[in-house]
Amino acid sequence: QVQFVESGGGLVQPGGSLRLSCAASGFTFSSLPMSWGRQAPGKGLEWVSAITSDGSSTSYADSVKGRFTISRDNAKNTLYLQMNSLKPEDTAVYYCAKVGSSPAPGQGTQVTVSS
Repeated sequence: QVQFVESGGGLVQPGGSLRLSCAASGFTFSSLPMSWGRQAPGKGLEWVSAITSDGSSTSYADSVKGRFTISRDNAKNTLYLQMNSLKPEDTAVYYCAKVGSSPAPGQGTQVTVSS
């Protein structure tokens, strides 16, 4: 079955960086566009970034543009999100998904930005 395992989250100070990874399985990863999303405490799902199947094109929410970079390694079935200049408002559970899909219950990795 389709499975995503995110990692790399944690506690970081404002201005710091984290690199998230998402190991995908159960489908042909290299043939599908992928996305990152997040859910802050008490809020709904928010789209963060997306990337085409071959990695040639990317897109970002205005709130993270210029600070986050999405990438993928199709040989490793892995999606990445490099997050720089983190802000307290970036605090959320981050998840990966096929474009247009929602995360499974309990999926994601916690990112907390706090001093």
